[in-house]
Amino acid sequence: MIIATNVTKRFGKLTALDNVSVNCNKGQCISLTGPNGSGKTTLIKCLLGMVVPDSGFITFNQQNILHHWQYRSRIGYMPQIGRYPENMTIAQVLDMMKDIRKNNKSVLDEELIQTFDLQHIANKKMRTLSGGTRQKVSAALAFLFNPDVLILDEPTAGLDPLSTELLKDKIRKEKQKGKLILITSHILSDLDDLVTEVIYMQDGQLRFHKSLEQLKQDTGQSQLSRAIAQVMKTN
Repeated sequence: MIIATNVTKRFGKLTALDNVSVNCNKGQCISLTGPNGSGKTTLIKCLLGMVVPDSGFITFNQQNILHHWQYRSRIGYMPQIGRYPENMTIAQVLDMMKDIRKNNKSVLDEELIQTFDLQHIANKKMRTLSGGTRQKVSAALAFLFNPDVLILDEPTAGLDPLSTELLKDKIRKEKQKGKLILITSHILSDLDDLVTEVIYMQDGQLRFHKSLEQLKQDTGQSQLSRAIAQVMKTN
């Protein structure tokens, strides 16, 4: 579904991505992980078309994204830190996004708006919200347009335990529908029962892309967090 082929991106003397190739398919829930500065965020921005690679290319359903920007309407993106107009209310932000994407033919998925009870605080302005509530708004927006692909950057950061479980339940539902889900998180314990694949990056390079079961077998660990810790220790 999404294929990156020999993608390289430099910022000055820094090589953020070094000849990275990955293949992400429908029905996979992938943990994109690695140390800070490993290139995860740059790769995500390349997949979203926010950063253009210096070399290599990315395809979405076999079409080069450089020439077919419409693919973005099929992706739901939850940033690590959501930035919204501070004077707008939650309801206004939701309406603004609906208006921006009014040509999107998909049926709206407002389940998380209800699950997080956002309708009852819809008139609160964004500047008054806690970090956790901002995360809930970001999550609701990511799922709102019923996308084929979900890219979630640190989705549980700032969420309380109950909200974390509610979001994980929603991710499971979308996974069961056969959607492609790509998650970056430093809280790997949250992902054990979600992910099917692991992409590990370090120093801008792809070190491996394998199934979670294969990673556990290779490291002799039964938990994703311990398996990744073992990899990082070895490297």
